[in-house]
Amino acid sequence: MADRRQVLRLSAVAAAAPALGGAVPAPAQAGQEHGRHDKPGHGTKRQTLVVGHRGASGYRPEHTLASYELAARMGADYMEPDLVSTKDGVLVCRHEPEIGGTTDVASHPEFAGRKRTVVLDGVSVTGWWTQDFTLAELKTLRATERIPATRQHNTLFDGRFEVPTFQELLDLRKRLSRELGRDIGVFPETKHPTFFRSIGLELESPLVRILRRNGLDRRGAKVFIQSFEAKNLRTLADQYRVEVPLVFLSSASGSPFNDTRTYADYLTPAGLKELSEYVDGLGPDKNQIIPRTADGTLGTPTALVANAHRAGLKVIPYTFRAENSFLPTELKVGTDPAAYGKAIDEQITFLRTGIDGLFTDQADIGVLARTLA
Repeated sequence: MADRRQVLRLSAVAAAAPALGGAVPAPAQAGQEHGRHDKPGHGTKRQTLVVGHRGASGYRPEHTLASYELAARMGADYMEPDLVSTKDGVLVCRHEPEIGGTTDVASHPEFAGRKRTVVLDGVSVTGWWTQDFTLAELKTLRATERIPATRQHNTLFDGRFEVPTFQELLDLRKRLSRELGRDIGVFPETKHPTFFRSIGLELESPLVRILRRNGLDRRGAKVFIQSFEAKNLRTLADQYRVEVPLVFLSSASGSPFNDTRTYADYLTPAGLKELSEYVDGLGPDKNQIIPRTADGTLGTPTALVANAHRAGLKVIPYTFRAENSFLPTELKVGTDPAAYGKAIDEQITFLRTGIDGLFTDQADIGVLARTLA
């Protein structure tokens, strides 16, 4: 098993010596990193981004301020929160509106009666739901590790951290940017926007309002907004006229909820060209860039990166994780699914396809891989 401390030491060396294996791309100037009028190949320098997926969720319970802060201190360019709504319309950072698997709500007898079944994007799910809790009630809960069998180390922190609001994350971003001497970005995802709109808690208005209140809905701000729903992104572009870049997330199969087209339809050359009318980037499942073969090894890269760049879209795939259970067969080390494999090698392989960044649960590994690619 690769030693986590060794990875951290290597990251520190890489940060101190950016010439290791090639220079780290210089930070983009304001207005040069992204935007609908600032496409890759249009005279701008490509900046390979490291996005802390749900923070540093490989090391701390996801979507906690501790996780986000660790990602930034490890060198991530962006912190990625998933946004859902409380009963009183406050945006909070949770992977899903169902919080039974990421908080200690089940141990609170006062909330036992709130467990119920909800049809979420056509699927019946039983649990506890953020839309049934006020922010004050949600603040009485504490975060827990979502995949404890894989990330036993993270269970050390169960019960330690609150569920943060989006505003609290932006306050953290401001403080860390000042302390670290660099502008830390945020990469929020609207989770199930059609569902929340259907229950009177639409996500777009509070998201745009918070960004504008914090001076972040402007060109050059280090903000991307992402969604698995193309209609949500079109609404943000056309109705709300947001200035920050928009990223369409693509699953390896299926369709966006309440959409007649599949994700595969959107990723054709014609689909990418249409997307470029209102979004700036693509966030595909990494298997859509380099698919796995039948034996679980990495196959031949597809044309997606080239086609997306031709349409003027940045490509930032998800999700890179260090544990064997998430790695291609040839990069696993040993037989323990929770042990670290050759995660650096995987990320270097993908970076060399020309992607513009990556989402990773272990930001330090992403930072190191970027210097070596």
